[in-house]
Amino acid sequence: MEGPKKKGKKEGEKKKKLTKSERLKLQQEEEERRLKEEEEARLKAEREAAEKLERQQVERRKWEALLEKDQLRRTEEFEELFLLEKCFINAEKWKKEVRNLSKWFHYIKCDGSPDPSIAPEINTFISLWKEKQNEDIDSVMKQSKLVLELIEKLESVLFDTPPHELTNEQIAQYQASIMELRELLYFKFNEATETLLKQASSFGDTDSGNMEMIIKDENVTLYVWANLKKNPKYKTIKFGDTDIGFTIPKLLASSDTAVRIFHTNYDHISPLPVVPRPVKPQVIDEIIEEATKTDTTQEEAVPQEGTEEAAEQQELQTPLVPEAEVKTEESTLFVKQSNLSVLKEAADSKKEEPIVKRLKNEQVLPAPVETIPEVPHAEIVTDEEVVDLKGFTPLGGIYHLNILQLPPQAKQIKGWTIVEVSPSLPPLPEQEEASLDKKKKLISGGLQTFIYPPEHTDENPESENHHVPIEFVITINRNVVFFEKPMMARWDTEGKAWRTDGFISLFYDMAERSISFSLETVYPVTLIQDTHIHMPYESWELRPVGDDEVILNVTTTFTDIDIHIKESQCMLAAVEVGEDYELSHLLKKWMNISSLITAMKQTGLNIFPSEYSSAYVAVKDKDPLVEMKTYRQMALLASSFSFCWSKWNQACGSQNVVLKVGELLKKEYVEDDEWSIYMYNGERAQKLKINESSNEFSEDLEEHTELHSTLYHMIKDFASKEAIEKIRDSNYLFVDAVCKLLLSVRVLTYS
Repeated sequence: MEGPKKKGKKEGEKKKKLTKSERLKLQQEEEERRLKEEEEARLKAEREAAEKLERQQVERRKWEALLEKDQLRRTEEFEELFLLEKCFINAEKWKKEVRNLSKWFHYIKCDGSPDPSIAPEINTFISLWKEKQNEDIDSVMKQSKLVLELIEKLESVLFDTPPHELTNEQIAQYQASIMELRELLYFKFNEATETLLKQASSFGDTDSGNMEMIIKDENVTLYVWANLKKNPKYKTIKFGDTDIGFTIPKLLASSDTAVRIFHTNYDHISPLPVVPRPVKPQVIDEIIEEATKTDTTQEEAVPQEGTEEAAEQQELQTPLVPEAEVKTEESTLFVKQSNLSVLKEAADSKKEEPIVKRLKNEQVLPAPVETIPEVPHAEIVTDEEVVDLKGFTPLGGIYHLNILQLPPQAKQIKGWTIVEVSPSLPPLPEQEEASLDKKKKLISGGLQTFIYPPEHTDENPESENHHVPIEFVITINRNVVFFEKPMMARWDTEGKAWRTDGFISLFYDMAERSISFSLETVYPVTLIQDTHIHMPYESWELRPVGDDEVILNVTTTFTDIDIHIKESQCMLAAVEVGEDYELSHLLKKWMNISSLITAMKQTGLNIFPSEYSSAYVAVKDKDPLVEMKTYRQMALLASSFSFCWSKWNQACGSQNVVLKVGELLKKEYVEDDEWSIYMYNGERAQKLKINESSNEFSEDLEEHTELHSTLYHMIKDFASKEAIEKIRDSNYLFVDAVCKLLLSVRVLTYS
């Protein structure tokens, strides 16, 4: 066995051994093969480089041809777009006429209610109501509805009127009127509470002997308890069938006290929001002024009914803005109303200069260019306990918690009811803050608070000791949606801010929608939610559903929202919040866009970024002017085309926007394979070759497509005749409403 193995090994060694010449020959062959491969690789690389250069030259020539073609028709496209965008001017003229007519209709109605925008009328109304004394709670609640309507009208004037139509003096007047109405309304409720407490003995409970009462309407709910018997046994009170109640210490249970939980669905404590002011736009060229002069209309006047009413008619009348002025202010209007003026620190004026120069050379007639102002600098909140109202919002109304001194009760003597009457005068600011005596503080007329814990004095040395806190239980209304556990905040009168400290214990029962907490002393309290809880959006889609009808769908982390627009009206068509909420006040209710935005914010469905939102939401800001132009042209096309979110919008840079577009006339939705992707930078639009499933972003054009100066004309290239006819037949109020909604939600930045 061993012999053969050795033989095989020797034979293998003989085969492996090469001669010197053979080794040289083999090395020579390998060198020749290497050189040949290198030569082939070099030739291939040169050939590929030549082919690539040729392709680049072809593509460059093709691109230059497309640019030249786009340049030749740029003037025509801008002129056509300018004519189409006159619908926004017409909408503003219509809204101005409506505002003027509303003043006239209010004047001829003669129902006794004041026009809150006219200082003498609102001042007279406030003075007359101040003079009324000893009104009962029913009368005050009835009058409160009118006061809230007046406040709502003033807020509507401040935020719906174009900024250039309001002077600083008017803004100051309207805001002062709002503050006076707020203070008067709270004063009247305090006065009515005092009147009610003086008659508390007439409403005593048969079991406890104390008064427990709930008074409610659609705006306020008043929970009042009067400690008539001063029995320490009754320390824990629960109002009726509700979960709302309180537990008071023995000291309060054995004193002449009353407890009031005054819940208002409105917020009259937080500071008034800042009213946007106009920014003077830049007119591109004198040609624009000459062109607009031909279309300028004269000021319209309300016909005078007679010489006796001439002065009053003149007071009610507000002159209409000529069309040229509306054109000049057009960009300002839509940028300011939608808060687009604060998308980034400042618009690059140098970047706009070559655009303006080029437009001058082409003698184009576009809308005036708006200079985008800087983002307002928000004050930095350094105290961690102070609520930053730019990032958080009071939601669900205000709960005014009061421990009151029980006033002397009415006495029945020989058929007469004798009631002690206190002077009913509004408290001075120093009276509101300073104690009038050791145990009382004036809050309205004769209504006095019971100071708890007691102030430390030499006569009462035990007041320094720890006192049992007061425990409250409140419930959250089912018409308000909290998507996360809310924060509790109390109002700091001295600091004029909401604070999150001061709560000794805090327990949430979100299943029962109740919150229990303890306080050493009482304050107005509220619930706080993150203003930007729904931002950024996960996706969005704008699709037509009929003639002059569209639905904007916005999907957020917590819910799915559908807003339906029909002509100039809109409504919340659907929202996913579960069955635990009652949103009948908002769902399926037609209203104007401003009212819808306010109602949705108050409900907890805030998808409307503010001027400070970019500091709180991690998004890539888009160029404000590009974003505004895109929304306007989307609105023009909205009756025939569906627009949708694209993941490439975040990859294309701040100077471009990318979105999916598909014609939608007869179907309910656009199929996945029917979407096309478009990119627009405010000066050029193109259809991209990529789709949503592509691996990386590319600006390559779709085959057999061209460049256009506007998004409108780019999409128009692929539109059917029926779609074009439907676009041209769109109502100008519908187009304006769609544009305003898009500017308010800002789907291109916050998605």
